[in-house]
Amino acid sequence: MKWQTSRFEIDLQRPRVMGIVNVTPDSFSDGGQHAQARQAILHCQRLVEEGADILDIGGESSRPGAVRLSEAAEWSRVEPVLREAVSLGLPVSIDTCKPELMCRALDLGVDIVNDIQALRAEGALKAVQTHPKAGVCLMHMRGDSSNMQGLVDYKDVVTEVSSFLADRAALVRAAGVAADRIVLDPGYGFAKTTEQNFQLLARQSEMLGLGFPLLVGWSRKRALGDVTGRPVEQRLPASLAAALAALSRGARILRVHDVAATVDALKVWQAIAAAA
Repeated sequence: MKWQTSRFEIDLQRPRVMGIVNVTPDSFSDGGQHAQARQAILHCQRLVEEGADILDIGGESSRPGAVRLSEAAEWSRVEPVLREAVSLGLPVSIDTCKPELMCRALDLGVDIVNDIQALRAEGALKAVQTHPKAGVCLMHMRGDSSNMQGLVDYKDVVTEVSSFLADRAALVRAAGVAADRIVLDPGYGFAKTTEQNFQLLARQSEMLGLGFPLLVGWSRKRALGDVTGRPVEQRLPASLAAALAALSRGARILRVHDVAATVDALKVWQAIAAAA
């Protein structure tokens, strides 16, 4: 239960909190709040103080309908933030699908590539191969931000997501990437209906059979709004409920916006587990 990354071996016996830093003007939940480098750097520092175990920094929104950026535009957003983040004493992840950005970030000392396309872009796998300790998160999705919400014709969403992740992990392993460098993400909210997201969560423990730690991102997702009727800025209680449900079904890393609240919820969850 360890995740090997460029500079850190992350012990996953204790669940970990990955704090989201969106250096974007158009992310679905916090677009524009940290769009400038200085704002994003201050947010990184704040998340560290709140107890984040990992920082996940991205410069391109993956919300439905989001505009794709050039490599140069995306890099200009994240580079100054990454440079500061790697000095903060904890693992740093680059959230990108672009191989050139993966290489540049890893060369800066970034620890993890978090790719919603599971290294399917030409050159992405090579970027990870050539940095022999870098961690990688492989996520399930169909299509891209422009069309994924129409690609939801699953016969059995759990079986098909599991099969995709198994295939991607096998391919990455065959390329020489050690198993302890890999974690898997079911891709909640990506090319899945609300019902399918909850089916996947209910049966999430079946994916433990793939043999890799699970990273999950339920924070403020639209499915939570569909169930509760709450707008995105009022989804913290629902996000915590989903996060704890995911933990109880085997997740080891929670990717969240609200780090302090999630850390507190985890402390209670762990106290209960220790007393059992």
